[in-house]
Order: sequence, then structure tokens, then C-alpha cells
Amino acid sequence: MPTIILTNDDGIDSPGLKAAAEAVSSMGTLIVIAPSSQQTGTGRGLYGEKNLCLVPSEYVVNGNNIEAYHCNCSPALIVRHSLRTILKNSKPDLLISGINYGENLGFNITSSGTVGAALEAASFGIPGIAISKQTDISSHHSYTEQDWETSKYFLEKFSKSILGTILPSDVNLLKIDIPHDSSASTAWKLTTLARSSYYSKEIENPSLQSKIGDGNTVIKVDESNLDQDSDIYAIFRERVVSVTPISLDLTSRTKFDELKAKLDI
Repeated sequence: MPTIILTNDDGIDSPGLKAAAEAVSSMGTLIVIAPSSQQTGTGRGLYGEKNLCLVPSEYVVNGNNIEAYHCNCSPALIVRHSLRTILKNSKPDLLISGINYGENLGFNITSSGTVGAALEAASFGIPGIAISKQTDISSHHSYTEQDWETSKYFLEKFSKSILGTILPSDVNLLKIDIPHDSSASTAWKLTTLARSSYYSKEIENPSLQSKIGDGNTVIKVDESNLDQDSDIYAIFRERVVSVTPISLDLTSRTKFDELKAKLDI
């Protein structure tokens, strides 16, 4: 049986995490390793007090007790620490991060703790899924009531696919975003990462005295410059499930000879 690790950036008590575990509970041995509390926006940062340890947690999925741990640190750090300790001698077959409250799209994904956890696992050679459900912004920091069934359907579908194959060398994880009004019959498409931001923060009367936490998060989409193959277009305009293949290799795909010529001027 494959070993499937589940984590998130919303905290171990998140209903989205429990929904993810329910979706794949019959597919392998599950181990939950999640932050103790909300860690939204931590990206792949390795944040946490150095004297903390993994804390065993009671976790029941579909009537079964699941091995689970939490720690008050960032998602990427708990993944890294777990892979170097409790999982050192048993490399997992798949890491699932989510199901996140709120879509992760465009340039904003580098600040996503959901994606950051999957990237950290990928650096250890473990394929991953970072899955997010579109919600209103007010749900990003609270456990609001959500219908997880569509997200669970697509998570099960793509988890089976990954466990049944070897991903191409330049695909380290799949970033999956589920529209809030979708169903199991909703189409899905492979997408690129939009070359624009999706979320923005607006600060009223910004000044030197403005605080880091001031302002409201808003969604701002420049539709005139939106690539139709992008993740934002898929969610914002087409209302289909977006599946974006992500690589750890952040090297620009530009032609090196052309770039060298410009730099040599």
C-alpha cells in the first residue's frame, strides 16, 4: 500500500484537511502532519521555534484512527522535519497539501503555504498535489462551512493518477484549483501559471505610519492581459477546474544566447 502524507496551511483542525483525508482514505496508509494553527501566507518559509517537536494528535477519518502529528510551525517546516525524522526510513509515495480555503492563482502562489508545503516535499523527490477550493476572502482565516464533495472528487481522481504513473521529470507537483460552483461533471484543463497577481491589498490613505497588517485583501484581475491558457482565466472566466503542473526549477526558459548578448553590452 502506498503511503500518503497530508498537510495544509490552515491548521490541523481544518475541515478541508479532514475532507482531503476522507477523499483518499482507501488509497493507502495515511499520515497527517499539519501546523497546529493557521499558517496562511507563509509560502515555503521555514518558520517555527527551534525547541518545538511533533505532537501526536488524535485524528479519525471515516471511522478509523489515523496517525497524525502537529507542530506550531510553517507547513514547509513540518514537512521537512517529518521527512527527516518519523519518515526518514519510509519515503512517502505522495504528499497532498490542502484542501485549502481559497484559490491559489498566478504570482500569488509563491506566498501560499499550501503550495510551499508541496514544494518542500518535491525537494525530497516526493510528488505532490496542492489543492485549493475557491471561497470568499473572509473564509481564508476561519473555518467556514463549505461543500467539499467536488474537491474530494477531483482530489481522489488526480491522486489515483499520480500513484499510478511517473510524472514527467519537469513536473514536481500539480496545483489544483476548484471553482466554488463546480460539480463532479465540471470540466478540467491543464493550465499555465498566470503572469499576474490575483490577490492584492488595498490600504486606505497609505503613509509611513501605515501598519503591516493594515488594508483589505481584494481580488484584482486585469482581464485585458489575461492568457486564456492560465489558471486565473480557467477559474475567473471559464469556471473549470484548473490543473497547473509546477516545477521546482525556477530557471527562466529564455534563450541563453539572446540573454547573454544583452548582458554583454
